[in-house]
Amino acid sequence: MNRTDRLYALVEELRAIAPRPRSARWLAGRSEVSARTIERDIGALQQSGVPIYAEPGRTGGYCLDKARTLPPVNLTPGEAVAMALALRRLEGTPFQVTAGTALRKLVAAMQTDDASAARELAGRVHLVRRGGGDGDGPRVPRLVADALSARRVLRISYGDREGTATTREIEPLGYVGSPTHWYLVAWCRLRHSLRAFRTDRIGSVTVTAEVPAPRPLRREDLDIPYELVHQLTLG
Repeated sequence: MNRTDRLYALVEELRAIAPRPRSARWLAGRSEVSARTIERDIGALQQSGVPIYAEPGRTGGYCLDKARTLPPVNLTPGEAVAMALALRRLEGTPFQVTAGTALRKLVAAMQTDDASAARELAGRVHLVRRGGGDGDGPRVPRLVADALSARRVLRISYGDREGTATTREIEPLGYVGSPTHWYLVAWCRLRHSLRAFRTDRIGSVTVTAEVPAPRPLRREDLDIPYELVHQLTLG
């Protein structure tokens, strides 16, 4: 059994007996590998977002939160927003209407708290209407992409138009996307004001332990003509 098949089998085994646990030794015997290999596999699954937990004690082991892995989907709020962004590419095609119904079905299948978090996250993503291509710009760094979900103060190195870099602590509030660039909108503690940071100019990123006080982000806070910007919605 290759590793991909083994990981799938582990999830299915834990789902089948949930909420009861299985020990690493039992799972190792079932997969014909060592207990240490099973522990590494479980760690990989946890890092990928599979809700597997360890129960201590003589009768403990690994168990799966079955309620969060029920079919048809188990999207995180970030994944739901990513789907909404991807489906927007279908605007102007024969599949525009069905894309909207598909998105609503996906959101309806999510856990209630996750769906609420996804709608709140989507409300902080703004897209600029402008002619041009599809906007296949530079890749957004992972820590920047996760900034809103993490809800932590970021310490970044940011380069201006001339390439001069400054170190700043920022409180992420939202995103603005255009056909050419993505911007992280945040409260800048260096400038004591709202700023839009072009993501391809963000150098190093450190996620701090500080959770900032909530700040609203309204469309009128953005320095963009009103008719050119709209909030992302989930149907």
